[in-house]
Amino acid sequence: MAARIGMSPLLRPLPRLRSTFHRPSPFLNTLPFQIRLLSDETRAAIDKAVGSAPVVLFMKGTPETPQCGFSRASIQILGLQGVDPRKFTAFNVLEDAELRQGSIKEYSDWPTIPQMYLNKEFVGGCDILMSMHQNGELAKLLEENGVLIPAEGENETEKK
Repeated sequence: MAARIGMSPLLRPLPRLRSTFHRPSPFLNTLPFQIRLLSDETRAAIDKAVGSAPVVLFMKGTPETPQCGFSRASIQILGLQGVDPRKFTAFNVLEDAELRQGSIKEYSDWPTIPQMYLNKEFVGGCDILMSMHQNGELAKLLEENGVLIPAEGENETEKK
């Protein structure tokens, strides 16, 4: 009986099976996997939100009570950088199911939340903000765009 099992065609070596599975399918690149198009109404609403302040953060929770570690880290980074609160607004994606489920991700073509925009331009998520903060690029970008809290002497020189 053992000899019969050893000869069974069902017990072929795995490399032979793998070779059939590793062949690329000609249909793989042509099938529209998970393609969604934003409605004009949704795109207009997100455009309006992104343009509502110079610095916009789509996050889970609020700046006072972030609901995830990445949102908390993003808020802390913006605080450390000295972003002027008058030039900043945040949108809680947990309050809007459509926004959270994909609209904002599709709009930016970025898979994660939080997402930061600076003067209507997508900057990145928490990982990008962290990297830019650590290498000094974020400080330079925020300063160039005039969104930092002015130093005490700057307001007096502007008034003169």
